[in-house]
Formats: sequence, C-alpha cells, structure tokens
Amino acid sequence: MVCQCELAGLARSGLYYRARPDGGLNLELMRRIDEVYTDYPFLGSRRMAAWLRREGHAVNRKRMGRLMKRMGLEAIYPRPDTSRPNPAHKVYPYWLRRLEIACPDPVWSTDITYLRLEKGFVYLVAVIDWHSRKVLSWRLSNTLDTAFCLDCLEDALGQGTPGIFNTDQGGQFTSQAFTGRLEAAGIKISMDGRGRALDNVFVERLWRSVKYEEVYPKAYRTVSDARLGLTRYFAFYNQERPHQGLDYATPSEVYDGQAKAKPRRFEMAE
Repeated sequence: MVCQCELAGLARSGLYYRARPDGGLNLELMRRIDEVYTDYPFLGSRRMAAWLRREGHAVNRKRMGRLMKRMGLEAIYPRPDTSRPNPAHKVYPYWLRRLEIACPDPVWSTDITYLRLEKGFVYLVAVIDWHSRKVLSWRLSNTLDTAFCLDCLEDALGQGTPGIFNTDQGGQFTSQAFTGRLEAAGIKISMDGRGRALDNVFVERLWRSVKYEEVYPKAYRTVSDARLGLTRYFAFYNQERPHQGLDYATPSEVYDGQAKAKPRRFEMAE
C-alpha cells in the first residue's frame, strides 16, 4: 500500500480518512471558533470563551483551550516565549527580517489550518512562494502528523528549490524528518517567533482567502468533497484570481515570468 500511494502521489493519511466521531455541540463550537479566529486570530482561550458566552454558548476557558488545541489554533500576539519546544527538536532563527525579495523562489513558507466538514474536520497544509504567492503544493489529513507535511514538501520540491524555507515552530516542522529533508536539499531553514502571525503573513492571508472564498460557502460534507473543491479552488487561485499585491497579475503569471511584481522588503518588528 505504501508503494501504491507513492506511485499515485497520495498521502496515506488521506486515503485512510474516516470522519472522527464527535459530539454535536463540540462540532458546533469548533465551527464558530474557526469563524471567529479567522477574523480575530489574536483571541486566546479566555477571550474566545468570553466571545462565545456573549453569543449564548455555555462554555468556559478550559473547554475553549481543549478545542483550540485540537484545532491547532493559538492566539497571535507578540509575547515572551514562555513555552518550551520539544528538546529533541531544534528551533531555527527567523531569517526574513529586512530581506528584499524580487523574484520567485528565494523564499517559500508553509503552515497548517483547520477545515470543518459537515460531521468532522480535516487539516490543510500548503507550501507557498512568497514573491508570487503561488500555492506550490497542498495536502489534507485527519491528523496533525508529520507525514502529510512531508508529502506536501516533496511535491513542492519536485517543482523547484527555494533559498529559504520558513515555518512556524509546530512539531511537524521542527521534526528531524522535516528539517532534515530541507537541509539535505541545501535549503536554509527559517522559523517564526512564537505567536507572531506577521512572520508568515502570506500564508495567513491565503488561509483567509481559502476559507471565505471556498470553504465557508461550499460547506463540505466529506473529505472527498473538500479535496475536489480545493483542487478547483487552488487552480483558480493560481491561474485566474488577480492579486492586488501583484498589480492584478495572477500568482502563476508572476511565478512563471509572464508578469512582474514589485520587489518587497520585509521590515518585521523586532
């Protein structure tokens, strides 16, 4: 089965997907958390609980914390780094500060987001080129494992090699399997500071577009529906959707050299 999946270009996590059972109330709360967090990613479990209580939901901070953790969500705001990464996982510096990007491939980045289904949820990972905003690859999984992230990375590396690859400090991306693959390809690894959304700003903008333009209107019933819908959406996003930040060219036009985008210099705050 492993060889068959590799030949077909499929992630085993997606092939074996089964909608995980969950209480109706938890799913309702997770759907609402997803909507609120997409608009206000600085809300932590305390304020998210307060927000939902104002809407009439009988919830407390502990429940919000459990659900947000399950969804892979964390409040975004500058703060001291009080949590400790897995001591077996190396955390790399953030290398994109004061960096000018004038063409495709100097910087790629990746991230994971939660997507709701009618009776469950899945996780979406994508690799994006910073200059063109092109989505180079993506994968779905029903678990927050490293395998589907590696599968997505391999797909992207089949199309090119970046100078720098930026991730957050999630365990999937700090794992030896993931960082080792980047190092083997001679790629410089960059990692966001904890709680800093602007360190990976283009992926954060991508998730907002994906959810408001595709996921929320379509209301996927199954993982198959999600995979089909996202296949269509990312083709549209790359090849047809004009971007204001690209002078209304499409990501594919800029990435393939058919259109030019202005160089950008990233002056992230210390």
